[in-house]
Amino acid sequence: MKQSENESTFSLPDDTPLARELADLTARRKRLAEAQVTFTGQTRILTVSNQKGGVGKTTTTVNVAAAIATLGGRVLVIDLDPQGNASTALGVPHTADIPSVYDVLIDEFPIADVIQQSPEHENLFCVPSTIHLAGAEIELVSQVAREHRLKTALDDFLESVDTPFDFILIDCPPSLGLLTINAFTAADEVFLPIQAEYYALEGLSQLLGNIRMIQKHLNPRIHVSTILLTMYDQRTKLSQQVADEVRQHFPTEVLDTLIPRSVRVSEAPSFGQTVITYDGGSAGAVAYREAALEIVTRGARRTEEGTS
Repeated sequence: MKQSENESTFSLPDDTPLARELADLTARRKRLAEAQVTFTGQTRILTVSNQKGGVGKTTTTVNVAAAIATLGGRVLVIDLDPQGNASTALGVPHTADIPSVYDVLIDEFPIADVIQQSPEHENLFCVPSTIHLAGAEIELVSQVAREHRLKTALDDFLESVDTPFDFILIDCPPSLGLLTINAFTAADEVFLPIQAEYYALEGLSQLLGNIRMIQKHLNPRIHVSTILLTMYDQRTKLSQQVADEVRQHFPTEVLDTLIPRSVRVSEAPSFGQTVITYDGGSAGAVAYREAALEIVTRGARRTEEGTS
């Protein structure tokens, strides 16, 4: 029967918050699919650090690493946290009998002997952590050149590999001990995840002071290059205020991307996966893919500006 002009067909409203959110997510996925990425051919070494715990440091490390790998970059994650959560999230075995970063730091194993390919992606590799690393802080005290053990091993490894790495991300423990100092000495850049909550800037001045100390005494190259706001809740004014405050203090370092609170991001490690593999179309995965794209393109832009 022909529908009269006065009758209307039922349709979902497109002006609801949920509909707008879904439309925005769809558009962002499309932009990511169409993005063109260029890698500079140089290895960027970033230590992912924040002395405040619970800011999404390890989560950020593994998801950004996996996202860069999907863009075509070769990525190595060095798990320098004794808890070994990055190794777990990347699906890499790290039981006590597995050669690990502990053997690199204490017994001078070559990194080539302990590196593993992550099942997440063919471009993604990991130097795992094991429970032995928990005692490494004490054992390193008596070692020769104790602050440079990781840098020496990494330099030797990068010279020996046939196919260079585009990114090396070092996941640090949430403290300034010898493990974190080794990471700062080995890296060129500090990648700082900051939780978009009230205590976001707590301890940040101390961390920046420590970085200045390491610049002066151990590694003049190290600098804060990248800041990522995590656990962002767009429903609260507090998250926006924290974001504004961080951007005011670090206008060039803060990424435009915001990482939202996400159940999918929290669930993924329990399956031994990053959220990029676990649910690549979710809001959390899309945000981490955008952050990775931003990190890569910013680096390429700086390289172009430096050579021009």
